[in-house]
Amino acid sequence: MFYKTQRELGEVLNRVVDSYWSDQIDENTLIKTIKYLYENNSSKMVKDGTFTTVLKQQCGKRRLEVINKILNIEEDY
Repeated sequence: MFYKTQRELGEVLNRVVDSYWSDQIDENTLIKTIKYLYENNSSKMVKDGTFTTVLKQQCGKRRLEVINKILNIEEDY
């Protein structure tokens, strides 16, 4: 899926990670979904090797840590 804004993407990322934490989806689904979202929306997720400011504000540190482990993006929180 392609998202129009970083805010829309952030909402979806939050839902995906929260679904994993509440055991609604398994780890493989989480990984596939995050990678798929990144492939189709990379410019809205990462700029200059770091998560965008909007995603940092919207997703928060704990969710971005999970996403970072999946995507292997070097990030300082």
